[in-house]
Amino acid sequence: MIETDLPGDESPTLTDGILAAVDPARARDGIQRVLHAIRCHLGMNVGFLTEFIGPNRVFRYVDTDTVSLPLKVGQSLSLEQGYCLKVVQGRLPTLIVDTHDEPAALAIPETGTIPIGSHLSVPIRLRDGTVYGTFCCFSFEPRPSLNERDLAFFSTIADLVASQIDDQIATTRSLRAKADAIQAVIAEGGLDTVFQPIHRLEDRSIAAFECLTRFPKAPFKPVVEWFQDAVAVGCGLELEFAALESSVARLKAWPAPITASLNMSPRALLARDLAPILDGIDLGRIVVEITEHEQVFDYPRLNQVLDGLRARGLRVAIDDAGAGYSSLRHILLLRPDIIKLDLSLVRDIDRDADRQALADALTLYCRRSGIAIVAEGIETEAEFATLRRMGIELGQGYLLSRPGPLATWSDAAGHQKARSF
Repeated sequence: MIETDLPGDESPTLTDGILAAVDPARARDGIQRVLHAIRCHLGMNVGFLTEFIGPNRVFRYVDTDTVSLPLKVGQSLSLEQGYCLKVVQGRLPTLIVDTHDEPAALAIPETGTIPIGSHLSVPIRLRDGTVYGTFCCFSFEPRPSLNERDLAFFSTIADLVASQIDDQIATTRSLRAKADAIQAVIAEGGLDTVFQPIHRLEDRSIAAFECLTRFPKAPFKPVVEWFQDAVAVGCGLELEFAALESSVARLKAWPAPITASLNMSPRALLARDLAPILDGIDLGRIVVEITEHEQVFDYPRLNQVLDGLRARGLRVAIDDAGAGYSSLRHILLLRPDIIKLDLSLVRDIDRDADRQALADALTLYCRRSGIAIVAEGIETEAEFATLRRMGIELGQGYLLSRPGPLATWSDAAGHQKARSF
């Protein structure tokens, strides 16, 4: 019997099976549950769903109440064998109450060898009209109680399953297209790095730069979506390290040393030794900004990696404090050298007392702990003035400067004689 991960000995109701199929959170086993539920509802011994691939049918789902039937998920049999193709072609009826009364069924060897007494089978048709395969149930003995109403209900369930499969196919195609686009960008060296200055709010001079990745104009989508897509298709680390290598290459090519921050996820920091990538760069001028997009599950191990880099001069920043996974516990456990206030705290801070209070609290914590604080996303003079008045010394945002090639700030980037913040 195929395992269905059902608790205990309880059989699912037909409603349970239907809800499992339409609820995305239970999509993985939804079709299996539907198949099990409809088989039990009709009192059949075997249920399965096949996909037609070339001259064969592949069993994608199987559910049975017997262990004696040698039918397994993934098994491939010729379409000329059995009932499936014949039902699709109209050479067999979709409902056979008693195969002994159907000459075309008796002519099929499996009718006698399995044996098959009653049989229901309907095509799985996708939205574009393509026949994906068949949705089938059969019993070893005839089931006289089966009728056209059962067939109609069975067909409705098959339509539901077809919709689920259609969605799965669309998702698979979408993921494949995303993976191909990401691999092409990496293989062709299509990543670029731009630099956004971090300014001293006192005089708006440039203290450092943040390295930001840019992608080709086509297909256009926000940078964050490229990285989200990469994680979804299983090449998140590959893309992240390609972006890191692009940024480091730009830094190495610049004739003068500059202070720069590099964005990295906790997973990437734990995945590979950064020493070979950062070789030849003064780590005293490098800040690693730990991105907020994923949760840290192993702080001791992450701190061990960071401590090794810190021993060589590198500093650690927590990016987007106040958003995502950048919680107060996160800050305490990582012991950062720099905290960057998320733009959600900075936006409209000049007219929002709550934002000011929270930013004040973080600023006080940073002062007492010897941590530098940077305000991100400054877009208005009012926000700028408020942050200065609160004693925040560093910031970045479109009001001060937009990201661009390093050469845009050649004077500032060529005369950083010491670590700037």
